[in-house]
Amino acid sequence: MAEEDIKMRVIVVEGEEMSAPTLKEDKCCEYTLDGSVDIKGRPAVKGRSGGWIAGGLILVNQGLATLAFFGVNVNLVLFLTRVLQQGNGEAANNVSKWTGTVYMFSLIGAFVSDSYWGRYKTCAIFQGIFVLGLALLSLSSRLYLIRPGGCGMEHAPCGPHSGKELGIFYIALYMIAFGNGGYQPNVATFGADQFDEEDPAEAHSKVSFFSYFYLALNLGSLFSNTFLSYIEDNGSWALGFWVSTAAAATALALFLCGTFRYRYVQPGGNPIGRVVQVAVAACRNRNAEESQGVVCLYEGDEKDDCSGGRKLVHTQGFSFLDRAAYADTDAKLQGKRDPWKLCTVTQVEEVKSILRLLPIWLCTILYSVVFTQMASLFVVQGAAMRRTTPFPGFSVPPSSMSAFDILTVAATIFLYRRFVCPLLARFTGRRTGPTELQRMGFGLVVGAMAMATAGTVELFRKDRATAAMSSDLHIMWQAPQYALIGLSEVMMYVGQLEFFNGEMPDGLKSFGSALCMMSMSLGNYFSDVIVSAVTKVTTTRGRPGWIPADLNEGHLDRFYFLLAVLAVADFAVYLVYASRYGSGKAVDGRSDVDDEEEGTAGQVASPEYA
Repeated sequence: MAEEDIKMRVIVVEGEEMSAPTLKEDKCCEYTLDGSVDIKGRPAVKGRSGGWIAGGLILVNQGLATLAFFGVNVNLVLFLTRVLQQGNGEAANNVSKWTGTVYMFSLIGAFVSDSYWGRYKTCAIFQGIFVLGLALLSLSSRLYLIRPGGCGMEHAPCGPHSGKELGIFYIALYMIAFGNGGYQPNVATFGADQFDEEDPAEAHSKVSFFSYFYLALNLGSLFSNTFLSYIEDNGSWALGFWVSTAAAATALALFLCGTFRYRYVQPGGNPIGRVVQVAVAACRNRNAEESQGVVCLYEGDEKDDCSGGRKLVHTQGFSFLDRAAYADTDAKLQGKRDPWKLCTVTQVEEVKSILRLLPIWLCTILYSVVFTQMASLFVVQGAAMRRTTPFPGFSVPPSSMSAFDILTVAATIFLYRRFVCPLLARFTGRRTGPTELQRMGFGLVVGAMAMATAGTVELFRKDRATAAMSSDLHIMWQAPQYALIGLSEVMMYVGQLEFFNGEMPDGLKSFGSALCMMSMSLGNYFSDVIVSAVTKVTTTRGRPGWIPADLNEGHLDRFYFLLAVLAVADFAVYLVYASRYGSGKAVDGRSDVDDEEEGTAGQVASPEYA
């Protein structure tokens, strides 16, 4: 067989040892070293592309898009009860299903981004769908749903609607879900692409970007949770939806303005096909034997790099999958490599990366069940409390209480980055302070505390309502539970974004962000399942159940305490898997111990390495 038919680098594995890669000299510092390109496909020049100029545009885009999305999401449960005449339980479940669908669509966006379109094109197209959905929702609400005029307020519900009118409403609602869902997992990763992780200065900015990204998300929703929530709560639903439409259109325009400034990462082809190839090849080579304890693994050349990213270094663990890259099989004797019999080390390591993350990811789903209560049952609970203020004619909209969550998020990100992280860095020896896994675990604990707090507040609310035959406990008593949710989500979701983005290979970055959103999606679906199950089990003849239409007749407090117990149990399971987690990966010949000291994910070889 001719040497040029198959170019192969041999990795020798004897016990736990492996040869370190040989690195070429770095490219000129004028260009990025992570393989990113400009709009014309040329290597990206640092001074002319990316950085905080491009990153800043994406942050503003995210803030406006979030404002638009939460202009619908934050009051949707009240829209369903007041305008569409749904009950509290039905409306809460419909909100959970819709929110879960938003995040489920993130898988579609991540797939087409990583496989075919790239992150920029995917973001632009799905944002366009998002804008169209908002416009249709605004029109349908104004023309068909808000009838008679002036309806939709707390004590002025709207009349019945035809099947056609409801059909248009749900088409618009799920266009919004599809557009926002496909856009969200890509915009965070696209923003991170603007910083070269091979440059120490830009790598530090890349870590900071995720915190600022989440801050922009929450600042955008602050306007929705205050101003838009107030005007919608007072019946101006169509106006609120039109404001959301205008914000989304502005966000799209700003995003397109940065087209010539952005850095781009080329799509790497269908990742599902690469994963299936590894599984098939490993099964076919299951009887392959090692030769005196030495294994030759096929690395391939640039033509064999299906993912379009940097090559990954072989790691220990999941040794069965290594058989997919055994070079001493019959597959290497063919003139052309059969990818269903012989895969590259990079392909195998992509699959290993996913398998290592799955247990951690599964443990984050129950936290999303806790988090989603803020947009559903917290709002219902607040609507049953006293909402008067010293200002005549003004009452606190129940959904606007999430402003305490947003303010806590902003304060936590600022204090953590400025003070807490540097302080903890002195004790941990890591520049970034606690690891992402440690922060996620802390988020689980605080989430359980938030549910316990909400249950305690509900006990007092119900007691006061029963004694006085009305709800005279003020809605501001909800502030602590919203603040605890805010603290927990910074620890969980920012840590999760950093962790999944850092641990995923180049060809699966958007998929990593989609996994974060998928945990939110499944959390919403599981919330629906838990609410339905609890309602069914606790509702008997003569008893309305824990979550009835009139909360004074139920036991919402018991539901909150149930979630707190489940969150504690989930944390115990998380501790087991987090303590065992190890990427087992190396960068540029360093061990993962070195990477931990540097605060990097440590998963890729040099872009020069072949």
